[in-house]
Amino acid sequence: MTKITLDRRDLLAPLFPDHQDWLFVSGLAGSSKDAAGLTQDGANLFTMAGCMGAALATGLGMALSAPDRKVAVITGDGELQMGLGTLNTIATQAPANLTVVCIDNGTHGETGGQEGHTIHRTNLAMIAQGAGIPSVKEISSADQIAQAHDFIRTRPGPRFLWCRVLPTAPTAYKRNLNPAECRIRFRAAYLGA
Repeated sequence: MTKITLDRRDLLAPLFPDHQDWLFVSGLAGSSKDAAGLTQDGANLFTMAGCMGAALATGLGMALSAPDRKVAVITGDGELQMGLGTLNTIATQAPANLTVVCIDNGTHGETGGQEGHTIHRTNLAMIAQGAGIPSVKEISSADQIAQAHDFIRTRPGPRFLWCRVLPTAPTAYKRNLNPAECRIRFRAAYLGA
């Protein structure tokens, strides 16, 4: 059994110190709060609200449509498992500019904190490898973040980073949940305006 000591609130800033150079799509709840905290709810972040399972597909589409941009999907274990089939499509389409970061706290925070499958036997790294993702890495402690940073920048894409974290609260950040405003500002960032 892997010993997990990583606090999710200490993860994204050292993984993406150059966050302004990326386009981000985030999943639900905790991962969206963490990504918003990283970017200060910046224009380069498109957060999902009520679209469980859609972050992977949205990030894939973004990576394919903007091959010269670095794209990262920041998602949770439950949200990712709602769209597992998309990993197959990501592997087949193989966008070199796409990184998937799964923040796995082993619980389903969006629906009440029930234990998730990964706390027992489900191994998301093996699932990503089985789907055909060429670069897969698992981390569970803060001393592995520097290696994960290098993995994101040096391994061929698409990349899948499984971050096993403690079941702590996500970053305390209040996001703008107005979908029209978020869509318009993200479009401007996507187009480089």
